[in-house]
Amino acid sequence: MSATDWLERWRQGRIGFHRQAPHPALMRYWPELALDPDAKVLVPLCGKSHDMRWLAARGNPVLGIELSPLAIEQFVSEGGQPALRYRQSGFECTRQGSIELWRGDFFHFHVEQAAELAGFYDRAALIALPPATRQRYAHHLAHLLLPGTRGLLITLTHDDPERGPPFSVTPDEVDRLLSPNFEVTLCAQAEPDAEGLQESVWRLRRRGPTD
Repeated sequence: MSATDWLERWRQGRIGFHRQAPHPALMRYWPELALDPDAKVLVPLCGKSHDMRWLAARGNPVLGIELSPLAIEQFVSEGGQPALRYRQSGFECTRQGSIELWRGDFFHFHVEQAAELAGFYDRAALIALPPATRQRYAHHLAHLLLPGTRGLLITLTHDDPERGPPFSVTPDEVDRLLSPNFEVTLCAQAEPDAEGLQESVWRLRRRGPTD
C-alpha cells in the first residue's frame, strides 16, 4: 500500500483494521517481555490504536509513528486531554500524556531519534506493507533498536496473496525477514476465523554482536 492509498483510507473512513479495545494478545503476552516498568515503547504505523493507551496506563511511555494526520487528530480527540504540539527532526509531533505521536514516514525516523526506546510493538505495521516493502521495514526496525531490545509482533495469514491490507505474512516470511537481526519466538497461533484469517503472536529480541 502506498502512502497515498493509506491517507485515502483514513479520509474515507475505511479503517476496518482499527480495534475498539486493546488487543487481547498484547494484554496476554506483553508482560512476558519483562521490560522495565518505565521502558519507552516504539509503535510503528500506529494509527489511533487503543493499544497505545493500554501501554501508557502500564507506565510505558509510547512513541507512535503515523503518516495520517486524521489518525492522530482522532486519537487526540478521543483521549479528551490537552495535547502539546511541536516539530522535531522533520516530524510534526503531538504529545498527550505519556504518548508521543510523530506524524511522518517511518522510514525517515532515524537511529538518533530512537536512543530512548527500550521496547517495540507491531500489530499493524508489517502486515500493512506490500511484499516489496517488508524487507526494508525489517531492516530499518533492526537498525533503530539497540541489542537486547524486546518487542511483540502480531501477524496474519490468509489464502489470498492479493488481499490486503492486512496482507498475509507467513511464519516462514517472518523468519526470513527478522531472524537475521532478531531472536524470534512464536508465542501463539490461533485457529483461522470465519474469513480464513489466522493470527500469530511473536516475541522478538534484537540480537547483539555475540548472538
